[in-house]
Amino acid sequence: MLQIPAEFEQMRSYEDSEVQQAIDALLNDRAFKKIIKGMVKVVPMWVLRAYTRNIQSIHEFQMKLVYPVVRFLKNHKTDGLSSNITSLPEGREDILFLSNHRDIVLDSAFLDFLLVSNKRKTVEIGIGNNLLIYPWIKTLVRLNRSFIVNRSASRTELMQSSQQLSDYIRFVIEGKKSSLWLAQREGRAKDSNDRTQSSVLKMLLMSGEGTIAEKIKSLHIAPLTISYEFDPCDYLKAEEFQLKRDNPAYKKSKQSDLTNMKVGIFGYKGHVHYEIMPELTTELDAIDNTLNRNQYLEQIAAIIDNKIFSGYRIYPCNYIALDMLNGNNDMAGNYTAKDKKRFEKYLKGQLAKITIENPDYDFLQHKLLEMYANPLINKLNTDK
Repeated sequence: MLQIPAEFEQMRSYEDSEVQQAIDALLNDRAFKKIIKGMVKVVPMWVLRAYTRNIQSIHEFQMKLVYPVVRFLKNHKTDGLSSNITSLPEGREDILFLSNHRDIVLDSAFLDFLLVSNKRKTVEIGIGNNLLIYPWIKTLVRLNRSFIVNRSASRTELMQSSQQLSDYIRFVIEGKKSSLWLAQREGRAKDSNDRTQSSVLKMLLMSGEGTIAEKIKSLHIAPLTISYEFDPCDYLKAEEFQLKRDNPAYKKSKQSDLTNMKVGIFGYKGHVHYEIMPELTTELDAIDNTLNRNQYLEQIAAIIDNKIFSGYRIYPCNYIALDMLNGNNDMAGNYTAKDKKRFEKYLKGQLAKITIENPDYDFLQHKLLEMYANPLINKLNTDK
């Protein structure tokens, strides 16, 4: 059995030997029991205890409890979940999926669902400690192969925290030979203008040996593009844009994070598509070795961005949003009058959900349109 370094104790995902203890902790947590009773009112707790009593591994936990829930959400909260994973190498599970980010919970959950559906193993999932509002959430996510990313590190703690995260990611890839999913440090790009941050790459390079290219190659980074036709949290993101505009010191509350999680899970998403790109290899060899470190990292970030942009699934709403932003019909050949009527109705409905004081509806609609237009803008610029 692979020995897990003690330095990872507080951040790592659970192992098979810890499953039953973790499940017991969940079922004895008063707040968790309240959540469960609200979701599955017809199932008594004793039935749930009996059902989970013989679960002995993380894989069993995911297949018996997580997979059915995600399948339900796919069937009832989307118009379909599609993917292209043909670029994944056969017989290997040591991939670092570096992706854009659309939903706090479901981005990684849908990835796992797609991998399992294609007879591949689930991934370890990076999740910010800012989302672990209650003890039961931390227990639950670690049962689901999540590791904790310290988003609240002070400036003095940041270097140590980044080093530990980099070491853990490399341990998972090289030591456990397991795949891992990581999104940008700031979480979801709220305006859908997804950009790879150099800070993420600098963190990844804090571990390993060799040149920058050799370190990146050894992590087997596969850019992943996640495309939602409709983002159920779009109006919440628009609200946040106005709140920050009106008060630059505004900070989201824990309740806001919970609301985003709930709306993201149970809201309507339209069609969802995952496009997995080939690992970064030959592209890295083509980078000019005379560039300084920062310029080199900028080149790597640009390569990842272009791969993610080219992988976007573009829907009618993206074309409509761009025309509405520009006040023209340049993209009209890509959608019908019925498509436009549907999107306009959707926008009206999302704006009606906004509850902040003094809503600036022109500003809010503009932000919503940007969210849907930016993937198309980036894809068009990449295709040039």
